[in-house]
Amino acid sequence: MPKALEEVTKDALELAPRQRLALAEFLLASAEAAPDPEAEAAWDSEIRDRIRAIDEGRVTGIAYEQVVREAEKRLAP
Repeated sequence: MPKALEEVTKDALELAPRQRLALAEFLLASAEAAPDPEAEAAWDSEIRDRIRAIDEGRVTGIAYEQVVREAEKRLAP
């Protein structure tokens, strides 16, 4: 761990629990605020490919209710 990161981490761990939580929330929000352009482009491409496959009849959808039923069966103990 780089020296600066070690120092920041040490300082953060000395904060009161509520302050650490606020810091964690801030850090998570800041990480989510900057989308990865490559990931966004990959998702856009995937979405277009899936829509095209449905429109061309290469795949068929499954009703939401059926998906939920099957998921519940698989997750049941």
